Amino acid sequence: MITSDEIKRRLWDGANNLRGSMDAGRYKDYMLGLMFYKFLSDKTLETFVNTSGAKGTEAEVVQAYEEAYESYGDSLIKMIQNVLGYYVLPQHLYQTWLKDIREGTFELEKVTESLQSFERTVATTGDIDDFKGLFSSSTIDLTDSALGSNLNARSKNIRHLIELFADLNMVALQKGDVLGDAYEYLIGQFAMESGKKAGEFYTPRQVSEVMAQIVAKTTPVESIYDPAVGSGSLLLTVGKHLNEEGRKSLHYYGQEKNTATYNLTRMNLLLHGVRPEKMTVNNGDTLAQDWPEDPERPNEGVQFDAVVMNPPYSVKNWNQEGLKVTDPRFEIAGVLPPDSKGDYAFLLHGLFHLGQQGTMAIVLPHGVLFRGGAEGEIRKRLLDKNHIDAVIGLPDKLFTNTGIPVTVIILKKNRALNEPVLMIDASKSFVKEGKQNVLQEKDIAKIVDTYIERTNEKGYSHKASQKEIKENEYNLNIPRYIEAIDEEIAQDVDAHLYGGIPLHQIEQLTVLHDMTKDVLYDALQEVRPGYVELTASIDTLTEDVLADKTVQKQTQALKEALHIYMNTYWEKLKTVHDVNDIDALKDEMLTEIKQLLKQFKHVSTYAGYQIIAELWEDMLAEDTEKIAISDFYTVGRTREANMVIKGSGKTKRTEQDGWIGAIVPNELILKELYAEELAEVEGKEESLTSITDEINELVEAAKVEESDEEATLGDVLNAREDDFTLTAVKAEMKNVAIESSEYELLNQVKKLLEKKSALTKDIKAKEKVLNEQVEDKIEVLTSEEIDQLIYQKWFGDLTNNMTQLIEIPLKNELDTLKELELRYADTLETIEKESQSLETQFEDMLDELVVTE
Repeated sequence: MITSDEIKRRLWDGANNLRGSMDAGRYKDYMLGLMFYKFLSDKTLETFVNTSGAKGTEAEVVQAYEEAYESYGDSLIKMIQNVLGYYVLPQHLYQTWLKDIREGTFELEKVTESLQSFERTVATTGDIDDFKGLFSSSTIDLTDSALGSNLNARSKNIRHLIELFADLNMVALQKGDVLGDAYEYLIGQFAMESGKKAGEFYTPRQVSEVMAQIVAKTTPVESIYDPAVGSGSLLLTVGKHLNEEGRKSLHYYGQEKNTATYNLTRMNLLLHGVRPEKMTVNNGDTLAQDWPEDPERPNEGVQFDAVVMNPPYSVKNWNQEGLKVTDPRFEIAGVLPPDSKGDYAFLLHGLFHLGQQGTMAIVLPHGVLFRGGAEGEIRKRLLDKNHIDAVIGLPDKLFTNTGIPVTVIILKKNRALNEPVLMIDASKSFVKEGKQNVLQEKDIAKIVDTYIERTNEKGYSHKASQKEIKENEYNLNIPRYIEAIDEEIAQDVDAHLYGGIPLHQIEQLTVLHDMTKDVLYDALQEVRPGYVELTASIDTLTEDVLADKTVQKQTQALKEALHIYMNTYWEKLKTVHDVNDIDALKDEMLTEIKQLLKQFKHVSTYAGYQIIAELWEDMLAEDTEKIAISDFYTVGRTREANMVIKGSGKTKRTEQDGWIGAIVPNELILKELYAEELAEVEGKEESLTSITDEINELVEAAKVEESDEEATLGDVLNAREDDFTLTAVKAEMKNVAIESSEYELLNQVKKLLEKKSALTKDIKAKEKVLNEQVEDKIEVLTSEEIDQLIYQKWFGDLTNNMTQLIEIPLKNELDTLKELELRYADTLETIEKESQSLETQFEDMLDELVVTE
């Protein structure tokens, strides 16, 4: 039972193990190209099976295909071609390569011949352009010395790569979009590995999600266009957010300048199940010549429901063709973008192809929001024509190929008159992962919700009127419209001078005021008008606040709502039967938790959203996939080999180390069903820790120079191990008198070491037995036990994690109160008294000084 996550891990590990020192950006062409050829071979065999009725193992089907081809020749091939639009001959199948490898007759030339044969056969099929040139030398060059310095080395490396996909049924994997997800994952991983080069064609998933969700959730989309299509990830992400019917009718258009990347785009779309007739991808320079053109309306161009784009930033000398402002794409601007920066050239090209009811989303550097000159003129024209709908500022370091912050600009042609431009500042919404900044699921959701609902939120979003924009001289720099919130509470000079916490600053603690005002003010005492002091410690006040009936009532209400929520989705998660239903179920859970949490004041909706998103990422995505492939109780009783990597270098190998539950964790079975046995082992571990502590104390004592322990135990202390050696202790005991203190000390160490050794062996033996019991238990779990264990796995921590969202804002404000108390604790009077005390001490010291000759 292999899941998409397992396939991703295996393929990426395999890629790293096989490519050696070869550049990731180049290696991806070989790996992804051969992966795609395996798909073409599998589809050919599937079509042969469906049309001929052949049965048996894969090897038997391949043999039947070979025999049928010998008997029927071109008529068989035409039949397959009519179904697929392409075919792979029996002698050129991926499976034939694998057979040659097993028999020791594999030759690299066979791969080259197979790829060239496919290119020739596709070229003769007329209008099937989607497969032409896929395996050109720009994509897969098997003579490349980077693959190996000689033919044997190159042959060995390609052989290992071919074997990586040997047991993957690409057709079966494609049906649940597992194959497409794995392909997309590898593209992203290669992009991160190779930095700038790959970053040119790859948009980080979280940026794609922002753009795709805005487009898909606000616009009926039947056609979508990406003029800088790269790997096609943006197009596919939009498609993912449409329902099944929407995806079936969606037509994908894209253009890519780089030939190898253009080939990658087509492979990526096809592997995601996009039918050839539903994709139109062109290999060309978007800015040099308009594409796609409508011959009947050359001044309008082909119009699309949605345009999405992550073009290369600030391209220099973009106007190599000497384009004029009369080019229909640029007429709307009244001026050409400057030759030194092609950002607005891409934007205007996309806008030109946007339908009247459509939505466009484009990622660009922040400079487009405020730069002057021709760009300023273009921006003014777009704003006057009311085409800019929203400006979204994102964090820096989101992309592998640039550290600069970027902005997503949303454009429309059908905006209502006087409709304001929505500004969103999401530049501070991220977490760090290594050198990169990453938008979390909650950050994406908040951006999309804010756009859809067009809400004003201090410090985050603002609807800028046309009047405001004109007053700012058409400068769209986000800080001009959204002022960052200063979290710091201002200093109060009077409080510093005379003490006390200013009452007006306590009134800024809005959550405490709203929920536990009485508790808060019961702990305050006025020291003078407008200033108070705390009569209880912050720890005591925290206990009183959390125990307050209002807080407890809200906590209980949230628990009850969560109980209903968990039970509802417990049943839905258990009964998922189609892999294609999983994404919709995830979206439903995420939407529902937002609605649930919005009922509770001061509870962060998006923090709760993130908890559910992480629940899906950590366990639900993989578990539901396994349940959909099988069924809940069957997979609950399924165990899988626990494969671990042992050794290193030439001895590095993968071995089985016991069994693990397919969805029920061994640790959970141990904790829930073997509690007594586990407690016994834990008790012995505590005893072992106690003995180890005693030994360590004697070790430290033996290091103290001239101590009794050092004199007696110093020679039996292994400095390298920082521990005593039992053999050395026993040998030393023979050299001292039995009744001596030295003998007693050595004997004490001996007994401790023997106890430690015996206890360690006992613990290992009991753990081994216990682990074997757990492994055997997996296959005989009752349905009730599976329910108990999986409910605990999925929802065991959820109630606590969610109710913490009530406490967090209260605790944050209590921390602020503590800071205020400390801030104003030292008044002018106390400082003066301390200063006088120090002066007095200094004078006393001076009086005691004696001057000697």
